[in-house]
Amino acid sequence: MGVNLKRYGLYLIRWQLSTPILAGVLYWLAGLGALAATVVANLIGGLIFFWVDRFIFTSETLAAQWEVKEEVRCVDCRKVARGYRLVRAENYDKSNDPAPEFRCEACSKKKSEELKKRGVKH
Repeated sequence: MGVNLKRYGLYLIRWQLSTPILAGVLYWLAGLGALAATVVANLIGGLIFFWVDRFIFTSETLAAQWEVKEEVRCVDCRKVARGYRLVRAENYDKSNDPAPEFRCEACSKKKSEELKKRGVKH
């Protein structure tokens, strides 16, 4: 299974945004002592970021649109290369395709243009 770069990117951004938020909590709770302030900050972080992470990892809005695999045989030109396939778009869904078709970059670009002409928005 390939990495969904959109989800991964949002997760990394979320991870970075948690740093100043939790640092602020630690600053305000410093009087409790380092250990207690850290425990409370982590609990607050968990309460906030559980929901953000859940959205990132389960949202259909962020669902993978393209699947990329290394060393596949292109269904069009038969060349062995990195393969691409459109999985899902606004009016296109091949997420349950029992025989997914991967194409090399050049053939994938041609197929994308063909799909655009047929009204598939991606």
